[in-house]
Amino acid sequence: MFVGKVIGNVVATKKDERLVGTKLLIVRPVDPEGRPDGRSQVAVDVVGAGIGEIVLVAEGSSARQAVRQPDSPIDAAIVGIVDTMEVGGR
Repeated sequence: MFVGKVIGNVVATKKDERLVGTKLLIVRPVDPEGRPDGRSQVAVDVVGAGIGEIVLVAEGSSARQAVRQPDSPIDAAIVGIVDTMEVGGR
């Protein structure tokens, strides 16, 4: 699982039937200070996140479990919206 920032969305009118009805967002991993920290990826949104929000992203089989589709081609899912983060007492 990682913390990321939603930086965009993806619209795909033709896609695998197991993705029909899903909201796809582009998420960039961030460090605890909110600075970009890794390569962006597409994630299925299961919590109603929006552009600019800091989110929790599950990957792999955990992502597929989050969307209740264990046989789907999903590798990342947004499973939470972060309210605050505290690192080292700050």
